[in-house]
Amino acid sequence: MPRGIARLALLGHELRRPEADYLRDDIYELRIRSGSVNYRLLYFFHGRTVSVVAHGLTKEAAVPAAAINHAIARKAAFTANPSAHTFKGEIINV
Repeated sequence: MPRGIARLALLGHELRRPEADYLRDDIYELRIRSGSVNYRLLYFFHGRTVSVVAHGLTKEAAVPAAAINHAIARKAAFTANPSAHTFKGEIINV
């Protein structure tokens, strides 16, 4: 599991800048670097203990509004029917 995701799993709502930041409409960004590429994973919380990755992109000057809107739409779909949008297989740590 990448370090940034592991820290999000460990710290949840407590994870702060520079690793994570609030964007808008209950959407947050997780900042991960892999090699020379910076990634942004957009996520939201479901309850107090579960975070759901909704969208990913490479770093730009700012997170585009369209990417945030995609994450908001995915959050709405997940919230309406969590079981239909939940991975049920085994997670393999690479």
